[in-house]
Amino acid sequence: MPDSQATHFALHGFQPYQEADGEEYMNDAQREHFKNLLLAWKKELMEEVDRTVSHMKDEAANFPDPADRASQEEEFSLELRTRDRERKLIKKIDKTIELIDADDYGYCEACGVEVGIRRLEARPTATQCVDCKTLAEIKEKQVGG
Repeated sequence: MPDSQATHFALHGFQPYQEADGEEYMNDAQREHFKNLLLAWKKELMEEVDRTVSHMKDEAANFPDPADRASQEEEFSLELRTRDRERKLIKKIDKTIELIDADDYGYCEACGVEVGIRRLEARPTATQCVDCKTLAEIKEKQVGG
């Protein structure tokens, strides 16, 4: 039977962190792993932003046909909305890197328990444990709905 960890894919060029038996949670190696993963993710996002700017400069044309112009404006609008989401994600990545540098990474901001290596592999910017995140989402639905 294959190792279940072997089925995990590399995220941003990094294999999932393999914990050793009895390894201390959020030790130097774990913090370095997640910081490198976050820096690689940020680099990918920044490169995508650069490609979008170049693409928009290269493709920007004043089409005489209003339908062609509208189609291009819609395409650019969609790209800009995507870049805006990525810009917000870059800010979140930067805040997460600050948490790592301050030795506050990997612990739930609501209750203080370990968020967990596997959860952080799936969502490196997670700031809450699964239980607190689930409760927050339930409360949000109750208030918002």
